Amino acid sequence: MIHISKRGDFNRFKGDKAWLNRYAGFGVSLIIRLIALLLSLVVSGVLIYSITKLNPVDVYAEMANGVFGTSRRLWVWLRDLALLLTVAVGLAPAFKMRFWNIGAEGQILVGALATSACMIYLGSSGISNTLLLIIMGVSSMAAGALWGIFPAVFKAKWNTNETLFTLMMNYIAIQLTSFFVPMWEHPKGSNTVGVINADTQMGWFPSIAGNQYLLNLLIAVVITIAIFLYLKRSKHGYEIAVVGQSENTARYAAMNVKRIVVRTMTLSGAVCGLAGFLAVAGADHTVSTATAGGRGFVAIIVAWLARFNTITMVIISAMLVFLNKGAIAIASKFNLSNDVSDIIQGIILFFILGSEFFINYKVKFSGRAKE
Repeated sequence: MIHISKRGDFNRFKGDKAWLNRYAGFGVSLIIRLIALLLSLVVSGVLIYSITKLNPVDVYAEMANGVFGTSRRLWVWLRDLALLLTVAVGLAPAFKMRFWNIGAEGQILVGALATSACMIYLGSSGISNTLLLIIMGVSSMAAGALWGIFPAVFKAKWNTNETLFTLMMNYIAIQLTSFFVPMWEHPKGSNTVGVINADTQMGWFPSIAGNQYLLNLLIAVVITIAIFLYLKRSKHGYEIAVVGQSENTARYAAMNVKRIVVRTMTLSGAVCGLAGFLAVAGADHTVSTATAGGRGFVAIIVAWLARFNTITMVIISAMLVFLNKGAIAIASKFNLSNDVSDIIQGIILFFILGSEFFINYKVKFSGRAKE
């Protein structure tokens, strides 16, 4: 009675109008996602009312106010958007190559560690803040790249499972952070690093046009556009796409698959390491095992929903950060448990992820065939 079939290509237009097929497919996908979002809001509203007896419309209005109500809240949202977007963009090259990099969390952490080390040991060396920031950025990318090279080399040479390998690298990064935090603790006995260079602000992002987080956003935008062009317009991007489709085809085309795997994961790790730089120098000015904050795993959802298109990742990252900030706002405003806000986020994400099934497949209901 239920027939499920994969959606075919949209080829409704021919000749000079053939380019419209792409937009027809995009339109159908957009409509399905909007329906899923509306349904998730309805279900969340029913849950909110059943638990709190509050008007769901008032709750959703408070979510928007919690994100956009003041310029400070707006810039904090943009700061967190820039950080999540950078991680998701870093995953795009590896995922497009079908190398499942689950180690972004660890790559962020080692990038943050490298950034913090530069701030601590070079902050009082007399160099300019601009030079220090450049050194911090390069160091964070080098650390993240190193964390990406290890699983890539093992995958290229011995065909190890990259999912498990990159996942285990996360735990090594967490333990490294746990090792260095007591070494750098300030004040002594606090078991926390504290705010690094709070008196001199060496290694902190400078304010631009009076905005503390504008540099975070600019770096994220540049990285997003650069990776988009790299994947869409460069020879390396073409090789990544071919390897992702079929390694045998890539070898037949005389491509060095092992070199491509290592090169791409080096890039992926470097960009994720740069996110650690943004987190420490542009936001928290400290480091701990919670610096990554689960963004390495949320970025997987962003990359997958965007189908590895870095421009689309901007929209999805913005939505997910909005949900996170909005849920925290309503939990504070209406004195709700944080668990309720997590449930609301989960419901909305569940519907959005579930909509991907209906984008890729058609479901038809039919009566039982007559004998």
